[in-house]
Amino acid sequence: MKLPAILLGVFGVVFVVLGVAPSDRLTWALENALALAGVAFLVGTRKRWPLSNAAYVLLFVFTMLHEVGAHYTYTLVPYDAWCEALSGRTLNATLGWDRNHYDRLVHFAFGLLVAPAVRELVVGVARVTPRVSLWLALQAVVSWSGLYELVEWGAATVFGGDTAESYVGNQGDVWDAQKDMALAAFGAFLSLATVALTRLRRA
Repeated sequence: MKLPAILLGVFGVVFVVLGVAPSDRLTWALENALALAGVAFLVGTRKRWPLSNAAYVLLFVFTMLHEVGAHYTYTLVPYDAWCEALSGRTLNATLGWDRNHYDRLVHFAFGLLVAPAVRELVVGVARVTPRVSLWLALQAVVSWSGLYELVEWGAATVFGGDTAESYVGNQGDVWDAQKDMALAAFGAFLSLATVALTRLRRA
């Protein structure tokens, strides 16, 4: 069995398991709408625009992080409790944080883990040079990050109440959207810079 098929199967199992009794069913559904659309796109274009195994692995890791956030809602992922159980001390206390930063991690991971796959898609679809593909991939990630923040805002406007608070998860930070976008851009820059350096060394 090929690696992408194995990863898809594992994703399916995790999706079902974490779909059992999520913290907020409507938030879980909203969080997974785009994720499932992305998985469907990858499956549908597998033959026409195949990605490398490395890209599929990175996308899989991102979806696993996302599924955890969708199950608990991003603001309630109990990473502090997990850390305390393992080390006897919470991560927030160690680093001096006063909010749940799991959402920040996943926005950074979006840029870091998704950008290489986007670059490969750009090469396959647009058939541009490697240098141009790096720039277009970075722009795509930044644009999608901004679009996602608009989707969050729209959903919050429509649903309101606790669902809006759980889905948006700004935790009282008026600059939450901008910080999330900046982290996604930074993650994408790091991963694409790594790709560029790797290509230079092979040249």
